[in-house]
Amino acid sequence: MRVLVTRPAPQAADWVARLREGGIDAVALPLICIAPAADAAPVDQAWSNLSSFRLVVFVSPNAAEQFMHARPVGAVWPAGVLAGSTGPGTSHSLRRQGVPAAQIVEPAADAAQFDSEALWRQLQPGDWRAAPVLIVRGEGGREWLADTLRERGAEVELLAAYRRQAPQLDTPGRTLLDAALASPREHLWFFSSSEAIDNLAALSGRAVEWSQGRALATHPRIAARAQHLGLVDVSLARPTVAAVRACIQSMPP
Repeated sequence: MRVLVTRPAPQAADWVARLREGGIDAVALPLICIAPAADAAPVDQAWSNLSSFRLVVFVSPNAAEQFMHARPVGAVWPAGVLAGSTGPGTSHSLRRQGVPAAQIVEPAADAAQFDSEALWRQLQPGDWRAAPVLIVRGEGGREWLADTLRERGAEVELLAAYRRQAPQLDTPGRTLLDAALASPREHLWFFSSSEAIDNLAALSGRAVEWSQGRALATHPRIAARAQHLGLVDVSLARPTVAAVRACIQSMPP
């Protein structure tokens, strides 16, 4: 069974390497393309005002990478500003970009899911009245954490640091997609985004008997979207390499 890693290209390459280390036949088939925000000015302005925030939340590794990529030359993460992370991948990106580990707030290591709700459980004990908070994300996205912080009195700003786009598959990518559609039981779709599932449906370009396919999702919302597409055999795993490896290795051939 070949595992198709559908994350954006840089993250897909990392996941492929780590899954292969565990003896899993994994290949990258990115179904989301990440591009900079259409207007870079708000990101530049956020960097200028970064020290004025009590908390800056990054909703994904893409949010962290795109925001940090726009960092002015010589700029460092300001002391006293917390960096909120929704999971290990985002935290890893922040640490790699120089954010002190002591200033990163993230879900508990044993959290059932890594998402905004899990991050909020770590933030909830704080006093957020009149606290300036910046949430860095892609264009659009869920409002749950912003609404929750506002209910607690925080002054929340939203910043779109990148755009999600459907990929333009090259010849190897199209060949891989066609092979997966032709032999669904020999492939496993590894989804970490509902949008990747929507892009897959659009890229297939024809009627597909999805009920024959298999998928692994990293969140119940993503699993539900895969089932809505028509995939019946959908497994759920926490988005850690160990959990994903164990889930894949437990699957029948």
